[in-house]
Amino acid sequence: MKDIKRCRVLVTPRSYGQHDPNLRTELEKQVGEVVYNTLGRPLTSEELRPLLTGIDGYIAGVDVIDRSALEGANKLKVIARYGVGCDKVDMEATREMGIVVTNTPGANSVSVAELTIGLMLSLARMIPYAVNATKSGMWPRISGLTLEGKVVGLVGFGSIGKQVARRLSGFNCSLLVYDPVPDIAFAEVHEVMILPQEEVVRKSDFLSFHLPLLPETRGMINAAFLKRMKPGSYLINTARGGLVDEEALLDALKSGRLRGAALDVFAQQPPGTDNPLLLHPHVIVTPHTGSHTDGATNAMGWAALKNCLAVLRREEPTFRVM
Repeated sequence: MKDIKRCRVLVTPRSYGQHDPNLRTELEKQVGEVVYNTLGRPLTSEELRPLLTGIDGYIAGVDVIDRSALEGANKLKVIARYGVGCDKVDMEATREMGIVVTNTPGANSVSVAELTIGLMLSLARMIPYAVNATKSGMWPRISGLTLEGKVVGLVGFGSIGKQVARRLSGFNCSLLVYDPVPDIAFAEVHEVMILPQEEVVRKSDFLSFHLPLLPETRGMINAAFLKRMKPGSYLINTARGGLVDEEALLDALKSGRLRGAALDVFAQQPPGTDNPLLLHPHVIVTPHTGSHTDGATNAMGWAALKNCLAVLRREEPTFRVM
């Protein structure tokens, strides 16, 4: 085991240690110096590059970790992602530089699943509209939908998708899922029907996405995809904004093909104030907040900390991506 007392570690996630101060205390005890992000937001490539100089370990949020940023990484041994997605990490560059990349699968699954259910119910019962209308002095009669008896489709049935399915089991709805490599045993226990993607898309009243952003999934929710969705259905995306062609989604909402959408993520984050989806009355938006709970941030923090320290000690991390 290598002595890591002289190592310097950069930590950029704003919520690291927010709910459990022991995360910061433990990291500071183990290494020589910890550098924290003081900007209060994810870092651009230009902002990150000088911070990586002289850094041995990097606990990373959703900063832009491209080849240009990594030019400043003269000592970097590990990028420990505080979360699951690595779409903002230049994996080819890290491979060339011999930098280990880790992540924290499953740490935020419950929190993202809970938000997904919340957004689904908000769409079905028009909760944001009801709140705003009542506060403004109106008393509208709103006709919502029950989840009972409806068909809910999950595109992606990994850790988060499974947690959504667990929670929906008490709503007496039909659960359909598509996944390239489905967990058949889990589906059988939880009375989930595994179907081809086309059937899940065509039959679902509520269609929720739980896929990683990969070259083959980027922009997959395009005009052709949306035309295959059930007329009058709802779309929920708590995964990655890059999955959705936002212009096509807006057209589907304007035409009435879709009844509504709930988005926790956008292709550009934060979205510009001129993004028309923000103004559409049948769109609910949240600021990529799926993993922003005490449970998720603590779990991500400890997993990222252990991964980072393991690599610095020349040990095998628990969750190596590359």
